[in-house]
Amino acid sequence: MKVIVVGAGEVGYNIAKIMSEKNDVIVIEKDTERAARANELDVGIVVGNGANVDLLKKLPSFDLFVAVSSNDEINILACLAAKAVSKGKAKTIARVSNPDYIKKPISTRTEVGIDVMVCPELALASEIAELLYLRGAVDAELFADGKVEMVVFQISEKNPLIGKPFKELDISKRCIISALMRQSEVIIPGGDSFLMPGDNAIVICKTEDIDHMQSVFSPEEESGKKKRKKILLIGCGDVGLYLANLIDKDPDVDLKIIEQNEDRCLEIVDLLPNSLILKGDATDIDLLKEEDAGGSNVVVAVTDSDEKNLLCGLMTKHFGAQKVIARTSHPDYIPVFEMVGVDIALSTRNATINEVLRLTSGTGIETLRAVPQAKSEILEYHATEKSKIVGTPLKNLDFPKDAIISMVVRGDEQIVPNGNLVIQPEDRVILFSKPEAYSKLSKLFK
Repeated sequence: MKVIVVGAGEVGYNIAKIMSEKNDVIVIEKDTERAARANELDVGIVVGNGANVDLLKKLPSFDLFVAVSSNDEINILACLAAKAVSKGKAKTIARVSNPDYIKKPISTRTEVGIDVMVCPELALASEIAELLYLRGAVDAELFADGKVEMVVFQISEKNPLIGKPFKELDISKRCIISALMRQSEVIIPGGDSFLMPGDNAIVICKTEDIDHMQSVFSPEEESGKKKRKKILLIGCGDVGLYLANLIDKDPDVDLKIIEQNEDRCLEIVDLLPNSLILKGDATDIDLLKEEDAGGSNVVVAVTDSDEKNLLCGLMTKHFGAQKVIARTSHPDYIPVFEMVGVDIALSTRNATINEVLRLTSGTGIETLRAVPQAKSEILEYHATEKSKIVGTPLKNLDFPKDAIISMVVRGDEQIVPNGNLVIQPEDRVILFSKPEAYSKLSKLFK
């Protein structure tokens, strides 16, 4: 596949890095320093404006066009130009941040020449909002139009399930434990597998059963689930405002926001009538003590500074905050943040990368969600009459050992699979897979 990437910032650089492993990639960047950095990759480099039609006409034909510069309008115009130059044949993806252009994390805008519009900031805010309400969860994602949910539960030392073989647990009709992340190892479990303290368990279940799953995988936190939540939000830029809008009207949440910029405080005070807005520097120890940051159920640090998010997170954790979520613009820093004391570290980059991967991953894939910490992915395949997986009981298939079918959606019914299940045409199949299994899975669904 021939791919054009506009913008060589953190998002563009990493998309080009991933895509260049199996595709021909050209990066367009007008900043010479960023272009020079991208030149370290096995990609072609063009210094210029990605929205310039004359420039695009000089390039070889391309199949995928990804515009991820820091300017929304440039990204949109670049995609429109790409559609025109390719005569509508190329798939286009535009990254945008302005809420005037997009109301949900991922949208289609085919009527104006953009196949997919992605808002990483809104995607991150939505992910954080989901995690605020899930006990013991460090990651979450919805699939199959919200009918199926993936939750990564962190297993504490007090969890009563520790040491019990999965075949003895009464959960097989509600969920599949798709994988265990145990230190640096990723385990696709069997009936004799069991949980250990510190494990991250990737659980895929029916959305309607999520409350029950929380009581199973995080029962030690259940006693406080009905209490009013105190949430401290540090930073109210794009991500912060998106998040605040999602939780401001929740009657069970006391939301307190610390924002350093006075103009921004005045701008958001009318938008968030149920929140307490404080102008101040969240690295100020006296301010954190005065506002009882340590009494927060959750502290969310989402300023534009990784260093500030880390510092504020560690300070509030030291003062007694129950859970700290911090944003980082560098996904490679996530394990570092979590190693030194942040409970959950998240990056805006992954939403855009996931969508690019989905469009390039092969036949039948509707949704793809990378799980970087497991070096694996959650895939949602759409089975057709021609798919080889259709019509045969799962136990009789030559199914790859590095993947597991976690849920099947048939119309409005969610089915937790077993060996006797037969996949039918039009089924939506949710899988957890390591990279080693991708090619075999693709053949099964062709």
